[in-house]
Amino acid sequence: MAENYRFENTDGILTVTFTRDAKLNAVATDMVDVLREAVWQLGDDSSARALVITAEGRFFTAGMDISEMPPERDTSGIAVRRNYRRLHLLFDEMEAVEKPVIQAAQGPCLGVGLEMASSVDFRFASPRTTYSLPEIPNLAVIPGSGGISRLTRLVGPHWARWIAMAGKSVGAEQARTIGLVHDVFAEDVFAESVQAFVRELTSYSMEAIGLAKIAIDTAASSDKITARNMDRIDRKS
Repeated sequence: MAENYRFENTDGILTVTFTRDAKLNAVATDMVDVLREAVWQLGDDSSARALVITAEGRFFTAGMDISEMPPERDTSGIAVRRNYRRLHLLFDEMEAVEKPVIQAAQGPCLGVGLEMASSVDFRFASPRTTYSLPEIPNLAVIPGSGGISRLTRLVGPHWARWIAMAGKSVGAEQARTIGLVHDVFAEDVFAESVQAFVRELTSYSMEAIGLAKIAIDTAASSDKITARNMDRIDRKS
Protein backbone atom coordinates (compact mmCIF):
# COMPACT_ATOMS: atom_id res chain seq x y z
CA MET A 1 0.00 0.00 0.00
CA ALA A 2 1.28 3.48 -0.91
CA GLU A 3 0.45 4.74 2.58
CA ASN A 4 3.31 2.60 3.92
CA TYR A 5 5.95 4.71 2.16
CA ARG A 6 6.79 7.69 -0.04
CA PHE A 7 9.15 7.43 -2.99
CA GLU A 8 10.51 10.75 -4.24
CA ASN A 9 13.12 11.97 -6.70
CA THR A 10 14.47 15.45 -5.99
CA ASP A 11 17.23 16.60 -8.33
CA GLY A 12 18.54 13.07 -8.74
CA ILE A 13 18.42 12.19 -5.03
CA LEU A 14 16.00 9.29 -4.60
CA THR A 15 14.35 9.06 -1.19
CA VAL A 16 12.25 6.22 0.21
CA THR A 17 10.48 7.21 3.44
CA PHE A 18 8.68 4.61 5.56
CA THR A 19 5.37 6.10 6.76
CA ARG A 20 3.79 3.13 8.54
CA ASP A 21 4.00 4.55 12.05
CA ALA A 22 0.84 2.75 13.23
CA LYS A 23 2.82 -0.51 12.80
CA LEU A 24 6.14 1.02 13.94
CA ASN A 25 7.25 0.88 10.30
CA ALA A 26 7.32 -2.92 10.34
CA VAL A 27 8.57 -3.84 6.87
CA ALA A 28 5.80 -5.23 4.68
CA THR A 29 6.11 -6.73 1.19
CA ASP A 30 5.32 -3.48 -0.58
CA MET A 31 8.07 -1.70 1.38
CA VAL A 32 10.60 -4.28 0.19
CA ASP A 33 9.26 -3.87 -3.35
CA VAL A 34 9.68 -0.08 -3.35
CA LEU A 35 13.24 -0.43 -2.06
CA ARG A 36 13.99 -2.83 -4.89
CA GLU A 37 12.45 -0.43 -7.40
CA ALA A 38 14.50 2.44 -5.96
CA VAL A 39 17.77 0.51 -6.15
CA TRP A 40 17.06 -0.53 -9.74
CA GLN A 41 16.27 3.08 -10.68
CA LEU A 42 19.44 4.24 -8.95
CA GLY A 43 21.50 1.86 -11.05
CA ASP A 44 19.67 2.31 -14.35
CA ASP A 45 18.95 6.06 -14.42
CA SER A 46 22.03 8.12 -15.23
CA SER A 47 20.44 11.20 -13.63
CA ALA A 48 19.95 9.40 -10.28
CA ARG A 49 22.91 10.07 -8.01
CA ALA A 50 22.08 8.64 -4.56
CA LEU A 51 19.41 6.79 -2.58
CA VAL A 52 18.34 7.83 0.93
CA ILE A 53 16.26 5.42 3.04
CA THR A 54 14.59 7.06 6.01
CA ALA A 55 11.34 7.00 7.99
CA GLU A 56 8.76 9.04 9.86
CA GLY A 57 7.34 8.28 13.29
CA ARG A 58 8.46 6.56 16.45
CA PHE A 59 10.68 3.89 14.82
CA PHE A 60 12.81 3.64 11.73
CA THR A 61 11.53 0.07 11.74
CA ALA A 62 10.56 -2.52 14.31
CA GLY A 63 11.71 -5.24 11.89
CA MET A 64 9.91 -7.47 9.43
CA ASP A 65 6.13 -7.65 9.55
CA ILE A 66 5.83 -11.15 11.04
CA SER A 67 2.22 -11.40 9.87
CA GLU A 68 3.68 -11.89 6.39
CA MET A 69 5.96 -14.75 7.43
CA PRO A 70 5.30 -18.15 5.80
CA PRO A 71 2.10 -19.81 7.06
CA GLU A 72 2.40 -22.30 9.90
CA ARG A 73 2.04 -25.24 7.54
CA ASP A 74 5.20 -24.17 5.72
CA THR A 75 7.78 -23.20 8.34
CA SER A 76 10.56 -25.46 7.13
CA GLY A 77 14.03 -24.03 6.86
CA ILE A 78 13.76 -24.31 3.07
CA ALA A 79 10.60 -22.17 3.00
CA VAL A 80 11.97 -19.55 5.37
CA ARG A 81 15.27 -19.30 3.46
CA ARG A 82 13.40 -18.92 0.18
CA ASN A 83 11.38 -16.07 1.70
CA TYR A 84 14.58 -14.40 2.90
CA ARG A 85 16.29 -14.64 -0.50
CA ARG A 86 14.39 -11.61 -1.78
CA LEU A 87 16.02 -9.63 1.03
CA HIS A 88 19.42 -11.18 0.33
CA LEU A 89 19.22 -10.16 -3.33
CA LEU A 90 18.01 -6.65 -2.47
CA PHE A 91 20.79 -6.05 0.06
CA ASP A 92 23.37 -7.54 -2.32
CA GLU A 93 22.27 -5.01 -4.94
CA MET A 94 22.46 -2.12 -2.44
CA GLU A 95 26.02 -3.16 -1.74
CA ALA A 96 26.88 -3.61 -5.43
CA VAL A 97 25.26 -0.59 -7.09
CA GLU A 98 27.99 1.91 -8.01
CA LYS A 99 26.26 4.87 -6.40
CA PRO A 100 25.88 5.80 -2.72
CA VAL A 101 23.07 4.36 -0.62
CA ILE A 102 22.37 6.10 2.70
CA GLN A 103 20.28 4.98 5.65
CA ALA A 104 19.01 7.77 7.92
CA ALA A 105 17.45 6.11 10.98
CA GLN A 106 15.59 8.74 12.98
CA GLY A 107 14.44 6.20 15.58
CA PRO A 108 14.94 2.61 16.78
CA CYS A 109 16.24 0.32 14.05
CA LEU A 110 15.54 -3.36 14.74
CA GLY A 111 16.07 -6.60 12.88
CA VAL A 112 15.90 -6.13 9.14
CA GLY A 113 16.56 -2.41 9.63
CA LEU A 114 20.00 -3.15 11.04
CA GLU A 115 20.62 -5.76 8.35
CA MET A 116 19.77 -3.08 5.78
CA ALA A 117 22.09 -0.64 7.55
CA SER A 118 24.89 -3.16 7.26
CA SER A 119 24.39 -3.24 3.46
CA VAL A 120 24.46 0.49 2.69
CA ASP A 121 27.36 2.91 2.31
CA PHE A 122 26.55 5.55 4.93
CA ARG A 123 24.54 5.35 8.15
CA PHE A 124 23.17 8.23 10.23
CA ALA A 125 21.29 8.19 13.53
CA SER A 126 19.49 10.60 15.83
CA PRO A 127 20.07 10.62 19.62
CA ARG A 128 17.02 8.40 20.13
CA THR A 129 18.08 5.78 17.60
CA THR A 130 18.95 2.33 18.91
CA TYR A 131 20.11 -0.74 16.99
CA SER A 132 19.32 -4.33 17.83
CA LEU A 133 18.84 -7.81 16.36
CA PRO A 134 16.11 -9.52 18.40
CA GLU A 135 15.91 -12.65 16.23
CA ILE A 136 17.68 -15.05 18.62
CA PRO A 137 15.93 -13.98 21.85
CA ASN A 138 12.49 -13.55 20.26
CA LEU A 139 12.34 -16.05 17.38
CA ALA A 140 15.17 -18.52 18.09
CA VAL A 141 16.66 -17.95 14.63
CA ILE A 142 19.80 -16.15 13.50
CA PRO A 143 19.46 -12.79 11.69
CA GLY A 144 20.09 -14.37 8.32
CA SER A 145 19.90 -11.39 5.94
CA GLY A 146 23.28 -9.90 6.77
CA GLY A 147 22.91 -9.60 10.51
CA ILE A 148 25.83 -11.97 10.99
CA SER A 149 28.08 -11.60 7.94
CA ARG A 150 27.84 -7.90 7.16
CA LEU A 151 27.52 -6.74 10.76
CA THR A 152 30.68 -8.68 11.67
CA ARG A 153 32.53 -7.00 8.81
CA LEU A 154 31.45 -3.60 10.11
CA VAL A 155 31.97 -3.89 13.86
CA GLY A 156 34.05 -7.07 14.27
CA PRO A 157 33.21 -10.33 16.03
CA HIS A 158 33.40 -8.75 19.51
CA TRP A 159 30.42 -6.44 18.98
CA ALA A 160 28.63 -8.82 16.58
CA ARG A 161 28.44 -11.29 19.46
CA TRP A 162 26.97 -8.59 21.70
CA ILE A 163 24.33 -7.48 19.19
CA ALA A 164 23.50 -10.61 17.17
CA MET A 165 24.28 -13.42 19.61
CA ALA A 166 23.28 -11.84 22.94
CA GLY A 167 20.50 -9.73 21.44
CA LYS A 168 21.74 -6.55 23.13
CA SER A 169 20.78 -3.07 21.97
CA VAL A 170 23.25 -0.26 21.31
CA GLY A 171 22.38 3.43 21.39
CA ALA A 172 23.35 6.02 18.81
CA GLU A 173 26.55 7.25 20.46
CA GLN A 174 27.73 3.72 21.21
CA ALA A 175 26.92 2.76 17.61
CA ARG A 176 29.16 5.59 16.43
CA THR A 177 31.93 4.52 18.81
CA ILE A 178 31.96 0.94 17.52
CA GLY A 179 31.87 2.02 13.87
CA LEU A 180 28.27 1.13 13.11
CA VAL A 181 27.15 4.68 12.24
CA HIS A 182 29.06 7.56 10.71
CA ASP A 183 27.41 10.42 12.59
CA VAL A 184 24.60 11.32 14.99
CA PHE A 185 22.48 14.38 14.17
CA ALA A 186 20.14 16.20 16.56
CA GLU A 187 16.47 15.47 15.95
CA ASP A 188 15.53 19.05 15.11
CA VAL A 189 18.08 19.18 12.27
CA PHE A 190 18.22 15.49 11.40
CA ALA A 191 16.66 15.57 7.92
CA GLU A 192 18.47 18.78 6.97
CA SER A 193 21.84 17.41 8.10
CA VAL A 194 21.38 14.20 6.10
CA GLN A 195 20.36 16.16 3.01
CA ALA A 196 23.35 18.49 3.35
CA PHE A 197 25.68 15.48 3.44
CA VAL A 198 24.02 13.89 0.42
CA ARG A 199 24.06 17.10 -1.62
CA GLU A 200 27.77 17.55 -0.97
CA LEU A 201 28.51 13.89 -1.75
CA THR A 202 26.59 13.97 -5.02
CA SER A 203 28.41 17.10 -6.16
CA TYR A 204 31.54 14.97 -6.62
CA SER A 205 32.42 12.86 -9.65
CA MET A 206 29.99 9.95 -9.72
CA GLU A 207 32.47 7.93 -11.78
CA ALA A 208 35.08 8.33 -9.04
CA ILE A 209 32.56 7.54 -6.28
CA GLY A 210 31.49 4.34 -8.04
CA LEU A 211 35.07 3.22 -8.54
CA ALA A 212 35.94 4.05 -4.92
CA LYS A 213 33.01 1.91 -3.73
CA ILE A 214 34.31 -1.07 -5.71
CA ALA A 215 37.89 -0.52 -4.56
CA ILE A 216 36.92 -0.21 -0.89
CA ASP A 217 34.87 -3.42 -0.97
CA THR A 218 37.73 -5.19 -2.74
CA ALA A 219 40.26 -3.96 -0.19
CA ALA A 220 38.05 -5.14 2.68
CA SER A 221 37.74 -8.67 1.33
CA SER A 222 41.01 -9.44 -0.45
CA ASP A 223 44.75 -9.71 0.04
CA LYS A 224 46.89 -6.57 0.04
CA ILE A 225 48.35 -7.13 -3.45
CA THR A 226 44.88 -7.30 -5.02
CA ALA A 227 43.87 -4.21 -3.06
CA ARG A 228 46.97 -2.32 -4.23
CA ASN A 229 46.22 -3.28 -7.83
CA MET A 230 42.75 -1.79 -7.45
CA ASP A 231 44.37 1.46 -6.28
CA ARG A 232 46.31 1.61 -9.54
CA ILE A 233 43.25 1.53 -11.80
CA ASP A 234 42.85 4.76 -13.75
CA ARG A 235 39.19 5.49 -14.37
CA LYS A 236 40.08 7.13 -17.70
CA SER A 237 42.12 4.23 -19.07
